[in-house]
Amino acid sequence: MMAGPTTGPTRGMTTQRSGWPVLRTPKWMLAGGVVLVAGLVLAAIPHHPSTSQRASDLRGAVQEFTADIESCAGGVSESLYALQQIQSGAAHDVKDAVTIATSGAANCSPANSMPMDDLVQYQPPSSLASFHLDVTANDLVTWGFPDAQRVQTDVATILTASTPSATSAATAQLHRDEQALNAERTTIDNMINTASKALSARVSPPSLPG
Repeated sequence: MMAGPTTGPTRGMTTQRSGWPVLRTPKWMLAGGVVLVAGLVLAAIPHHPSTSQRASDLRGAVQEFTADIESCAGGVSESLYALQQIQSGAAHDVKDAVTIATSGAANCSPANSMPMDDLVQYQPPSSLASFHLDVTANDLVTWGFPDAQRVQTDVATILTASTPSATSAATAQLHRDEQALNAERTTIDNMINTASKALSARVSPPSLPG
């Protein structure tokens, strides 16, 4: 009886295993990686804005300051003018003057005014960090709240005072609060004028009454 055919390897012959195919990275992928790394390196290099760019940033910041404080500042002007008109006899509607002062005082509070709330949260451009405009923004907030608010409250108190002594006390308080308002304004003006001069930006601080 003959043995059947074998399926194993023939004696004396060796078998060779086939390994996994070797994958080669395409040249375009290598080139793309080089470009990516170069881009990351360039992005990591600090960017130093030019003087003209910083001047433009300063003008934008002051424009933002002016827009945010404008309503509060306008209320101070209107309140002081209303008081002057009543005291000079040019106007006689005391109730209307009191309304102007109390409404203006409320409008200087970040809780009641969206522009004032925006000023509280304002972040100056990083290009202007050396001028500390974040401090300027805080000073503007203080100018409005509580300084400008106090001035307008004093106006309302004077207008509603029922005795000469009460009027005198309220007037003295108004003068003290106006001094604080003016001192804060001087600080704000100096900081913005210093930055404007350094960058030749030719920008003026917000117009703040007092």
